[in-house]
Amino acid sequence: MGGLIAAAAVLFAASAGAQEAKHYRFAHDQQLNSGYSIAYDIFSAKLKELSKGTMLVDQYPGAQLGQEPQILQLVRSGDIDFAIVSSANTSTISPQAGVMSLHYLFRSEEHDIKALADPKVFEAIRDMIDDTAQGIHAIALGTQGFRHMYGKKEIHKVEDLRGYKVRVQATATEDTMFAAYGAQTVHMPFGSVYTSLQTGVMDFGENAVNVYLINKHYEVAPVLSMTEHEANNAIMWISDKLWQSLSAEQKQWVMTAARDVSLQEPKRAFDLERSAAAKLEKMGVKVVTDVDKASFQKIADPYLDKLAKELGPHADKIKTLIRAIN
Repeated sequence: MGGLIAAAAVLFAASAGAQEAKHYRFAHDQQLNSGYSIAYDIFSAKLKELSKGTMLVDQYPGAQLGQEPQILQLVRSGDIDFAIVSSANTSTISPQAGVMSLHYLFRSEEHDIKALADPKVFEAIRDMIDDTAQGIHAIALGTQGFRHMYGKKEIHKVEDLRGYKVRVQATATEDTMFAAYGAQTVHMPFGSVYTSLQTGVMDFGENAVNVYLINKHYEVAPVLSMTEHEANNAIMWISDKLWQSLSAEQKQWVMTAARDVSLQEPKRAFDLERSAAAKLEKMGVKVVTDVDKASFQKIADPYLDKLAKELGPHADKIKTLIRAIN
């Protein structure tokens, strides 16, 4: 009898060991209550459910593991398992990703949400990464809404930017577009934006409403002008090192959980944008809504096809797929 109990205990221990929970690291550079943390919440909950608690994802927000360019390198080396990074900063490892930063590529909130959920758009982005970057795979798309301008003065039309210094993400797209508007571009990590606005190293930042709120940029740049010049989209990643170590079933769980991010996160992120704008107005931030977006679009539109073609065939295909979505 004792032998049977001992044998049963060994069997139980073996089966428990086979189902032992593993922890994985998920990094991003934003605070909690951001579009990025929403993506984490959706992904980690679904993966935990599908794996019956054997695949547990831990969040490292607020650039704890580095700014976005560093995070991408750490995913490529296999030191971070999962991450979500802006498509603009993705151009540091795959320049054609700059296509997602084309100004006024997305016509509306609905258009952006629809495009990010579109399997053909995702596949084109996944193929672009697989062709152009090693050690890393795209598994989902997300957003933090649209990007807007903020500083100490109001922007009502494109001429209001002329001659001013704007911090932009380090992509060829940004440098071209802001120069076309007549602004001077300044590159710097996101973590340096607050002090640069405070000290006058630059006149304007540009980002999503909730990003502006949770990073307290309103303290040094109290005027938010709703230019909607660019979608603040992002790509969710898995390291190739982890991907190669997973079983076929685990890979399926990862992709199913990631698909939920592409389908659910964008709408929730735009809801977050609206609640952030309401909070900011209550706090006394000047929100300029009567921006003449047509004055920006008139300059930006001729660049859409030109820049996409210059970036490369993957970028051109992605741009065409996105523009074709009604």
